Amino acid sequence: MASDTEVANGSGGLDSVKVPAIANPTAEKASEIASNISYHATFSPHFSPFKFESEQAYYATADSVRDRLLKQWNDTYYHFHKVDPKQTYYLSMEYLQGRALTNAIGNINLQGEYADALNKLGHELEEIAEQEKDAALGNGGLGRLASCFLDSMATLNLPAWGYGLRYRYGLFKQKITREGQEEVAEDWLEKFSPWEVARHDITFPIRFFGHIEIHPTGSRKWVGGEVLQALAYDVPIPGYKTKNTISLRLWEAKAGAEHFDLFQFNDGQFESAAQLHSRAQQICAVLYPGDATEDGKLLRLKQQFFLCSASLQDIIFRFKERRQRNSWQWSEFPGKVAVQLNDTHPTLAIPELMRLLMDDEGLGWDEAWDITTRTIAYTNHTVLPEALEKWSQAVMRKLLPRHMEIIEEIDKRFIASIRSTRTDLESKLPVLRILDDSNQQKPVVRMANLCVVSAHTVNGVAQLHSDILKSELFADYVSIWPTKFQNKTNGITPRRWLRFCSPELSNIITKWLKTDDWVTNLDLLSELRQFADNEDLQVEWASAKMANKQRLAQYILQVTGVQIDPSSLFDIQVKRIHEYKRQLLNILGAIYRYKKLKEMSPEERKKTTPRTIMIGGKAFATYTNAKRIVKLVCDVGAVVNDDIEVNKYLKVVFVPNYNVSVAEMLIPGSELSQHISTAGMEASGTSNMKFALNGCIIIGTLDGANVEIREEIGEENFFLFGAKADEVPRLRKDRENGLFKPDPRFEEAKQFIRSGAFGSYDYSPLLDSLEGNSGYGRGDYFLVGHDFPSYMDAQARVDEAFKDQKRWLKISILSTAGSGKFSSDRTIAQYAKEIWNIEECPVP
Repeated sequence: MASDTEVANGSGGLDSVKVPAIANPTAEKASEIASNISYHATFSPHFSPFKFESEQAYYATADSVRDRLLKQWNDTYYHFHKVDPKQTYYLSMEYLQGRALTNAIGNINLQGEYADALNKLGHELEEIAEQEKDAALGNGGLGRLASCFLDSMATLNLPAWGYGLRYRYGLFKQKITREGQEEVAEDWLEKFSPWEVARHDITFPIRFFGHIEIHPTGSRKWVGGEVLQALAYDVPIPGYKTKNTISLRLWEAKAGAEHFDLFQFNDGQFESAAQLHSRAQQICAVLYPGDATEDGKLLRLKQQFFLCSASLQDIIFRFKERRQRNSWQWSEFPGKVAVQLNDTHPTLAIPELMRLLMDDEGLGWDEAWDITTRTIAYTNHTVLPEALEKWSQAVMRKLLPRHMEIIEEIDKRFIASIRSTRTDLESKLPVLRILDDSNQQKPVVRMANLCVVSAHTVNGVAQLHSDILKSELFADYVSIWPTKFQNKTNGITPRRWLRFCSPELSNIITKWLKTDDWVTNLDLLSELRQFADNEDLQVEWASAKMANKQRLAQYILQVTGVQIDPSSLFDIQVKRIHEYKRQLLNILGAIYRYKKLKEMSPEERKKTTPRTIMIGGKAFATYTNAKRIVKLVCDVGAVVNDDIEVNKYLKVVFVPNYNVSVAEMLIPGSELSQHISTAGMEASGTSNMKFALNGCIIIGTLDGANVEIREEIGEENFFLFGAKADEVPRLRKDRENGLFKPDPRFEEAKQFIRSGAFGSYDYSPLLDSLEGNSGYGRGDYFLVGHDFPSYMDAQARVDEAFKDQKRWLKISILSTAGSGKFSSDRTIAQYAKEIWNIEECPVP
């Protein structure tokens, strides 16, 4: 159906240009794309007619892109259906997707055509892309890693799916007020997401509570309780310059009409009439709901089980469809299915797969266990004790009685096997076993132990982290299963994190390498090393960096009202606010810098390196000290930025509501980036890789992937400071024994805060965490005081290096040149070959 549509321009008035509204789902020419967008504005309307402003244009453009993705999606799945390869299913509680429009247009290689099409319709692609809200499905590095992995799976043509939950309100949107951080609900689904497709034919029942029936045959069945429905929403994930488009399947919790009690409702009992509907909505309302209360804990466990059960029922349903065609046995399941657990959140996949195989499919324990242990692999993301999940046995037994039975049986059999084969480890069983009964009042299930005992492979996410897992956290398990443990250093997608977010720098790289193959073969960046001293490249490089800095300065002015100078050194630390990530060390350093600037004469100040320090990230809503750090950064900024004596030489800015889209603005504009966690505490980090890839120089500790980044880019191109991971336990011991002598500069910075220089807010509880030698919330557990002097010395070296712009630009080019290893394409190719045993399956 065709119709001439008058298309409104950006201001909402009618444009004289008429673009015919013609459906063309696979359009590639700008004029055809414009007609397809016009078609969607007319015939897939989400708004009142006669308006085609930026928001309407965004939704119509997204519909047009989705047309093409749907075709590629269908072709991909028909192809997988025909070839029938082994497939990977990636289970993650978080996905931090970012905006989809520019990424999709880039991956299908139609940026220029879409830009021209939108010009014909009176709009700019950049302004349209700004209309999209980031999907609020994740929080930090864990979720962003999962999203990078999906991009690489699609680009490498791997048969793979992602599984997650469709959170309506996300974690939270961060607002900065005089009180510091305020949390408000995310509104990304307030209207709708044009990228998702509801699969109304794909629903599975999810049971909670209930009891176990034992049949005369001895078989067991979980019955009763409350039953909700999991409904699938699919989001297309296109690969870069490939026909393959895979799926992120997100589950939504629903209750049926039969659970709405009309009698109660008409009797005025409105809330109890829709009780199950209300409980269903809670499950996918918020990512990581507060778990300080019993109800909060129950809801988190419900979320985890909901993801695992829906995903595994879906996986088994597909296997059974294929099994009918091929007459497979259940023993062939691990030859067709690989399940990867992204951290311990999806651990319940282990007992749930056992339950489905035994109770629903009638398999015996031994066969079900053999299948489960050959199917499931586990990625560990942390060595922090509080992040290694432990669930109350009482809560587990109440919510998931059958799963608790299965976990008890796994634990019992593990203990028996150790007693019969490894008597030397018998004394270690209390810490190795899955159930921890040491506290009789609060016995718990140790989820990481359940993963290690049950998975065929356990991997860490950076070489240092994997070494710590093997030598410390899981050392005794390594002696039982020496081949079970691997390292898979994390990576990032070069598409989103360089090609699309920094087009100027990308074009320069392509020009000097004489190819854009680096976008899918990042190792080619090493060829830039030979040009690092080349003056022509350095001039081009500097101009691309300056364009990014100017864009960032405009953004900062827009969101904070603070004017920053693009000629100053842009120094950025963006990540979740956590004491181990040490934003406190950063801001204490800034405070000391400010105090020294105040003490200088105007002539002395002119000799310093002007610096703009930007800090961003969300503090978890109930993490009081993290929120105090946010408040301190804001208070320091308020004083420093208004101080006319020094604000030419120092600005401090807190960047609000850090997310993927904000990162895409900050990272290309950064020149120095801080990755300064206490050594041994950051499993990997991935923002360090994004900054290095964009030619940003790192100041950091020997922690996580920093170790490998430093190896790749050259030790002399990395500003190193701080204690090493193997020194940390001794330093903590020394502190407990009163042997720590604080640096005078450290004392001076703390005293300056206590003096009230940054307002009347009481920072004592935060500063007290740095005082004393031991005790809860004291004793400087994260070694801020110990590392402060070497941090300040490293910052002084940064100031000197920045003055020599030729040297600085060379280091910047070498940072990019050394980033080839950190592509998620390399990481995922290793998972595919060494853990999942799957092969590429490109659509012809």
